[in-house]
Amino acid sequence: MKQFFESLRTEDWVVVWVSIPLLLLSALIPALLPNVPSTLATLEAWRNIALLFVIVLVVLYVGNRLLGRPLKGLFPSLCVVFAVSLLAQLVAKIPAVAYWGFESVFFSVLFGLLIRNVWHVPAWMKPAIQGEFFIKIGVVCLGATILFSDVMKSGIFGLVQACLVVAIVWFFAFRTARRAGVDERSAMILSSGVSICGVSACITAARVVGGDDRKLSYIVSLVLIIVVPMIYLMPWLANLILPHLFAPEVAEEVAGAWIGGTIDTTSGVAASSMIVGETANSHAVIIKAAQNVLIGVVAFFIALYLSARSGHGGQAPSLGIVWEKFPKFILGFVAASLVFSLLQSGGVFVPDARGKLAEPGVAKMFSTVFFSLAFVCIGLDTRLKEIVSRENRNILRSFLVAQAFNIVVTLLIASLLFGVLKPMWS
Repeated sequence: MKQFFESLRTEDWVVVWVSIPLLLLSALIPALLPNVPSTLATLEAWRNIALLFVIVLVVLYVGNRLLGRPLKGLFPSLCVVFAVSLLAQLVAKIPAVAYWGFESVFFSVLFGLLIRNVWHVPAWMKPAIQGEFFIKIGVVCLGATILFSDVMKSGIFGLVQACLVVAIVWFFAFRTARRAGVDERSAMILSSGVSICGVSACITAARVVGGDDRKLSYIVSLVLIIVVPMIYLMPWLANLILPHLFAPEVAEEVAGAWIGGTIDTTSGVAASSMIVGETANSHAVIIKAAQNVLIGVVAFFIALYLSARSGHGGQAPSLGIVWEKFPKFILGFVAASLVFSLLQSGGVFVPDARGKLAEPGVAKMFSTVFFSLAFVCIGLDTRLKEIVSRENRNILRSFLVAQAFNIVVTLLIASLLFGVLKPMWS
């Protein structure tokens, strides 16, 4: 029995235990919880910041206590990491920045890199630099934002497109990266980012495969940088090609499905598709949401594959070995998705006037906060010379090739499903 309880005190399990209270708070009292303000000009904003800091501090202390890690120096160290992460989130909330699709994790890495490479990281700052711990909590909380109702909104054609695009693009990107000399784990991270939904997929895959956090930060930065030109490229291509192939109303629907399946951030999808029109926008956002749901599916199968492959002597491993190697926090991710989906379908969560659900929104906020903290830690632990390494240049080439392939394949699939089959069906 003692051995059993000790097995529950590994980092993978501990992040699940400390995430449960966050998810319970999100589900039970979302209106009373703080959020990241967009300005520091009000007393309410500072109150929210103080409450968020207390929540993060408690989670960090409890997690370290359960893991048997030293507690000394956590408070002053977290003050600095939290402050840098808060700055990154405030910058990401600037309307002009948010429009371009740059998320807080990009600025978290950037600010962490500046501190690490311009100045230095003193010893007293290191206790709270626990990127792995923060990322896993963010992944579990992310699960609560992945609702199965999003799949149902997209209908059968949206679901088919999401599955086909993710499967085809993932394997193409993986093979392309491996042929370019990218290591297997980084190739899996890149493939997940290109094929599913960018940052969240990259982060989740990285924690499953155990990839290098420095490569993760590089891939995430690529995702967010390449989104910018694609916001304008995709509507231009849609208006150039699709009116010659389909009737106007069908062309706009195909454009939405195409944009939703290719641009890697939800904000980028929304901004880009609105250039085409409202019909394109509604379809694009729904298609992207359907793809987002597949984060957990892809992560689960990657974890299962890696766990099953880690047998000894080339023999097929037992279920016990697979269970031992399987990243347990993914179970927390899946459980959060299932529970929040059931609560939403059961009418427990009531949408507001804009049709938004507060509870998954708060869970998303927690996920963003911990992701931002994690990427500050990654930046603080990264030297700039590691970013411009030869392998990272191979990652860049692989990413661009995979994204070009994604654009072409998604056009063909969206045209077939929404331009041909759906009109015939109706």
